[in-house]
Amino acid sequence: MTAATIPAARVFARTCAAEWSRLWTVRTSWWFLAAAAVAMLGIGTIAGLEAGSGPDPADGDAAWQIVPVATMPAQFALLALVLLAVTSDYATGGIVPTLQWTPRRGVLFLARTAVAVAVATLAGAALGAGSAFTAYLAGRPGLVLPVAEAADPLATAALVVASGTALAAGLGFLLRNTAGGLVTVVLLMLVLPLLLPQFGYEWLTEFARLLPGSGAAFLLLEGVPGMTRASSVAVLLGWAGGALLLGWLRLSRDDANR
Repeated sequence: MTAATIPAARVFARTCAAEWSRLWTVRTSWWFLAAAAVAMLGIGTIAGLEAGSGPDPADGDAAWQIVPVATMPAQFALLALVLLAVTSDYATGGIVPTLQWTPRRGVLFLARTAVAVAVATLAGAALGAGSAFTAYLAGRPGLVLPVAEAADPLATAALVVASGTALAAGLGFLLRNTAGGLVTVVLLMLVLPLLLPQFGYEWLTEFARLLPGSGAAFLLLEGVPGMTRASSVAVLLGWAGGALLLGWLRLSRDDANR
C-alpha cells in the first residue's frame, strides 16, 4: 500500500463509520427493519401452521422453501430503508454539511451505498433464515430444516435484496427526492412488471421481462414465463449498475443542494 492510498482508506473507513452511526440513529431505519421482520417472520409462521395443520400435512418438506416467498413482499421495506438513507440528507438540507465534512464525493457515494446496501442485504438474509426457522417450529413434525439446503434460498434472497437496494440507492442519488424515488422503485419492482403483460401485446410483455421486478419475481418465485436464472440475474445487475452510475454522475457533477 502506497502512502497516497493510506489516507484515502482511512477517510473511507471513517466515512463508513459515520454512515453506520447515521443509519442507526434514524428511527425510520428501525421501523423499516421492523416491518421487514414482521412480514418475513409472520409469513414463515403462517406457512408453518398451514403445512402442519392442513388435511394433507407436509411430510419431510424443507422449511427453506418459505424464504423466497417471504422475501418477495418484505424486500420493499428494505428498499425503502436504503432509499431513505440516501435521500433524507437532501430533504433536510444536510447534504451540504455532509459534503463539507467529506468533500470527496466518490468516498461519500461508495460509503453511503455500501453501508446501506450491506445492512439491508444482511438483514434480508438473516430474516430469511428466521422465516424458515419459524416455519419449522410452527410446522413440526411435517417440516424439516436441513442445514445443507439453506445455501441456495438464502443466497438467492440476498442477491435479490442486494441488487434491489443498490437500484434504490442509485435512484436516491439520481432523483434526490424520497417520494419520487419510492414511486419509481415501486413502479419498476412491482407495478409495471405485473401490469404491462396484461395488455396482451407481445412487445409490452418482452419489455416487462427487462424490468428488475420481473428478474426478482423469477428468482424468488419462478413465476415469469420466458425468463431464465441467468437472464434474471443479468436484468437485476444491469438495472442496479445503471442506477448507481447515473446517481454517481449526478452527485459528482451537480451542486448538492439543487
